[in-house]
Amino acid sequence: MRIKNELTGILAIWYREFKVFLREKSRIVGSVVSPVLWLMIFGGGLGSSVSISGVNYQAFIYPGVLAQAALFSSIFFGVYIVWDRKIDFLKEVLVAPISRTSIFVGKVIGGATDSLLQSFILLLVGLIFGATGIIAGLHITIFSFLAALLILFITTVFLVSAGLIIGSRMESPEGFQLISSFLILPLFFLSGALFPINNLPAWLAPFTLANPVTYAVDALRNVILGTSHFSLSLDLAVISAFAVVIIFIGTFAFKKMKV
Repeated sequence: MRIKNELTGILAIWYREFKVFLREKSRIVGSVVSPVLWLMIFGGGLGSSVSISGVNYQAFIYPGVLAQAALFSSIFFGVYIVWDRKIDFLKEVLVAPISRTSIFVGKVIGGATDSLLQSFILLLVGLIFGATGIIAGLHITIFSFLAALLILFITTVFLVSAGLIIGSRMESPEGFQLISSFLILPLFFLSGALFPINNLPAWLAPFTLANPVTYAVDALRNVILGTSHFSLSLDLAVISAFAVVIIFIGTFAFKKMKV
């Protein structure tokens, strides 16, 4: 009975987060339009004079744009914990006969589902752009489509968990946005999303290699473009390990969270 209650609670929290996401049409549109603008304007402008290892620059940064969208939407999902506390919704959830660990897991799955739906749309956009020749050299197959979704799911799990950890420690949305910005921008710009990580300067290489998003971008390039710096098995091992560690830390943070 206890296990059934926990699973029911996780499902209920996931469903609530999913319904909230579907009702926020502007959030869905914005999460898709912004990455496409990055791809077309930044990638198209710089790509007119730059190619990397014979790969069109727009095609090269496409996996990075996928990771960027997942990064921004997943981390900022943590702000909902702050809002839930402010409107006392979290108190109502905490009096339910389920553990805080189950609440955290439900939130993580809900946030990961939201981000994955955005990634699904962006993959469809990439499929269309590649098939129509809008982005030369981008050829997404059924295998690469499904493999990219798996990689993005693992990535969003640890990123949503990180966002929830931040949200559990913040008292205001403004404080959350300030702290999360300090995390998001370095993770994105040091991930190799916009540049190859071969032959990096000595001072920059350690930061890039210590960044878990680097391995997510590299894995996406592997399955979408067939080019990568690391092996796919190493990329998956790193992001999976980060997901396990961050989830463990997140469950502890939720147990200590003040409401």
